Amino acid sequence: MIFGTFPLINRSFANFKRNMDRNTIIGFILIFAVIMVWNQFFFQPEMEAAKIKQHQQDSLKALTESIPNTTIASNTANQNSKSAIADSSSIDSSSISQTKEETRTLSNDLVAIELSSKGAAIKSVKLSKYNRIFKDQSGHDQKETLMMMNDKKNVFEYLIPVQGKVISTKDLIFQIRKSSDQEIEFETLLSPVSKLVLSYSLKEGHYILDHQIKFEGKIPDSSIAVSWNNYLNHLEANSSYERNYSSVYFKERDQDPDYCSCTKDDKIALQGKSVQWISHVNQFFNSSIISSADFVNAENETVMLPQNADNLKLIKTKFEIPASQFSGGQTNLQWYIGPNIYSNLKNAAPDLESIIPYGWSVFGTINRYVIRPLFLFLENFIGSKGILILLMTLIVKIVVFPLGYKMLQSQAKMTALKPEIDKIKAKHKDDMQKQQMETMKIYNEFGVNPLGGCFPLLLQMPIWIALYRFFPATIEFRQESFLWATDLTSYDVFATLPFSIPMFGNTVSLFAFLWMLSTLVFTYYSSKSMDFSSNPAMLYMQYLMPVMFWVMFNKTAAGLTVYMFFSNLLNIAQTILGKNFLFDTEKIRAKLELNKSKPKKQGGFRDRFESLMKEQQRIQQEKLKKK
Repeated sequence: MIFGTFPLINRSFANFKRNMDRNTIIGFILIFAVIMVWNQFFFQPEMEAAKIKQHQQDSLKALTESIPNTTIASNTANQNSKSAIADSSSIDSSSISQTKEETRTLSNDLVAIELSSKGAAIKSVKLSKYNRIFKDQSGHDQKETLMMMNDKKNVFEYLIPVQGKVISTKDLIFQIRKSSDQEIEFETLLSPVSKLVLSYSLKEGHYILDHQIKFEGKIPDSSIAVSWNNYLNHLEANSSYERNYSSVYFKERDQDPDYCSCTKDDKIALQGKSVQWISHVNQFFNSSIISSADFVNAENETVMLPQNADNLKLIKTKFEIPASQFSGGQTNLQWYIGPNIYSNLKNAAPDLESIIPYGWSVFGTINRYVIRPLFLFLENFIGSKGILILLMTLIVKIVVFPLGYKMLQSQAKMTALKPEIDKIKAKHKDDMQKQQMETMKIYNEFGVNPLGGCFPLLLQMPIWIALYRFFPATIEFRQESFLWATDLTSYDVFATLPFSIPMFGNTVSLFAFLWMLSTLVFTYYSSKSMDFSSNPAMLYMQYLMPVMFWVMFNKTAAGLTVYMFFSNLLNIAQTILGKNFLFDTEKIRAKLELNKSKPKKQGGFRDRFESLMKEQQRIQQEKLKKK
């Protein structure tokens, strides 16, 4: 939409400033460079600079220094447990920990969660309704059920103070006290007078796993620390999108959610702060731990991995559960492990839906409260996501049509004044500044604003930018095909090149190419009635800009390039309709003649522009005199 309007913008300016020197061309090049830099910045879900805090870096320092000296190794921990049992007649012999790891799976219609008796922790999560696409040895796409938290390097452990030492649960072998398809309970002895019970329960039709920590006997009198290292899996075909949308998010109480950088190593410490939830986020999936009260002293870290690594990123999280939360010896947590579906996340925890990178400020607001509700409404009636995008484009176009109408009206007025402008050019063909001054006088006399076609365009930009973020962030478009595109959240691959082009890659997106072609066609059609004889560079730049942007959009989500291409077609149709049916040049000319006789306001833009031109002309004349 925005990218199909280059000719409209150019035409608005070309009618009052035909003469463009080399500085103008340089300006266009600089604009393109700025846009490219903006694209790199905006494409990454970073918070505004004003919102980024001065995060402390010393959280849990004392803990991390003490753990290596106090943590009991696996064998030692088991021996101590057994010794404690032998020395205590008050503990039943059936509570002796097992020495062999066992696994159990809790499942419903959405998810299968495998838990291990080693550490009583989650070993893997299978999402039954989602697939991961990968290339086989022959280069063909293959599907497999999507897995999360299944890397053998992953660690989730409780660090529990017991009798002056810290026991890590990650290597302890728990006894399975009871188990069913949707509930399991683990137990282990920490001391002769203390038993740890970790239980999990899964409800039907939910991605939420309820988790309870319970002490039977003596309750620790200090905080329990938690350490969680999570190697994120590669889950998407487009690794660039996936890397730029994956990080660790968290929410401090009474604060907006925040996150570590998605593009570089980053660590955020929250010493003395209360945290409601922490989420390890892929592009479309997440594993989140949610507190019934609050975590404290959290530390979150993103570690970048090489692009060819087996894992996407390493996410590290540490936090503490205060001893005061163990009312009656127990506290309750929840896990959400599943897709980034807006409604699911919103119901799971306060502001958890903010992990979906819809954008910040007004752009995120438009996506959450305008574009997303429109999408959900249309989804009830339309199965094809590609057809849905086309219909969304049409609806957006209808909504902003009043603004588009004003642009076309402004262009029609400029066309009606073209004979007068041509006379000025012929009269002052050797004096470009004089041409500009006289042109502005004509616009002022007839009550025409040469920038009238640009302001409505600027008003539409928040919608366009919001849509730029909407498609690659919305899971409902994931792996949805349309025509030759196999995934609307990734770029479509129509052809593969035997070489790679900087910024472009080694694949060709046909939707991006069609957008570029339609923009060139629109430019040609719109430029036919314009005179570029005094400035051929302006004409060439109109054709060069779409090609330059094509390089950038070649790796853009297919959902967006479908939208852009269809929007271009609507722009072309709108322009043809306006020129042939909506606006009569003779009638517009007659109205402008009436405006000519009306008194003009003083001190407006035209007066300031005319004064500026006069000042420039004076300076130029003085320079000529000095020569």
